[in-house]
Amino acid sequence: MKHFILVVLLCLGISLSAQQTIDLVTLSGRYGLPASYDTLYEGKATEYGARVGLLAPIKLSEKSYWIVNLDYFYWHVSDNEQMPSNIANPINLNGIILRTGWYQRFSKGRGIKILIAPRLMSDFIHVNSTHFQFGGVFLFEKKFSDKLTMAFGAMYNQEFFGPYLVPLIDLNWQISDRWSITGQLPVWAKIKYKVSERVSVGYSHFGLITSYRLGDANYEGDYIERSGIDETLFCRVFLGANIYVEGRFGYSLSRSYAQYEADQKVDFSIPLVGFGDNRVQKNITFHDGWIALLRLYYSIPIPEDK
Repeated sequence: MKHFILVVLLCLGISLSAQQTIDLVTLSGRYGLPASYDTLYEGKATEYGARVGLLAPIKLSEKSYWIVNLDYFYWHVSDNEQMPSNIANPINLNGIILRTGWYQRFSKGRGIKILIAPRLMSDFIHVNSTHFQFGGVFLFEKKFSDKLTMAFGAMYNQEFFGPYLVPLIDLNWQISDRWSITGQLPVWAKIKYKVSERVSVGYSHFGLITSYRLGDANYEGDYIERSGIDETLFCRVFLGANIYVEGRFGYSLSRSYAQYEADQKVDFSIPLVGFGDNRVQKNITFHDGWIALLRLYYSIPIPEDK
């Protein structure tokens, strides 16, 4: 299966006016079934991941909010292989992303969202200023009907390998009482079918590229570019007291933890196109594979747009 590039970053906004609920707290665990390496190594790599997300939409006025969104991500890859000392093994990566800014509703279903997104992306060894990144997002929102709201804009982030600019389309579409589509393309999307008041099932897409600085002296300031596109089926169940649990199972495509030297960069990138990418990967990628995720949410209803 051919690898393909999805240029994204994590400075995402939340469409307050078109979703039925908003997730204030998210706890997530991920397990990737062991997968063999492309070449050289005979062992298999096992991937683990976790996420803790906190969201606080602070109401400033009837149509104005200040958004504070804090996420922590953890990635771990281990195997039984002996690799050179300048290759990260096992891999342990951490990301702390603060997304904060202003969301304003206007008349006729219009609105704007402006967020800044400083990030600490690191292995948490000898952390210094080179482990920080900065990004932002701008979206213009339009409510086309009571069932359809869209937003258009772009995200920018200064990754360790260079600048990313990503056009965005935010979609919240209540097709019927049971069917809905939500997403912020090309980053994520969900097609949901409401089975009952307590159970929903559907299909989920999530793709991202992120980069993490390595502080260990053996790696001389290298960074790891993590990429992956998760295509999964999900089941979400309401447990009561605003708590939901969601299980996902599917396949991770274009999965990679590529290690590069610190001075190996891309001039500029937009989705699917990188300009001046002459980098040479130091480590060996393992294959795509099956993944399972379990998520716990604390969610509340969203106030109606007036």
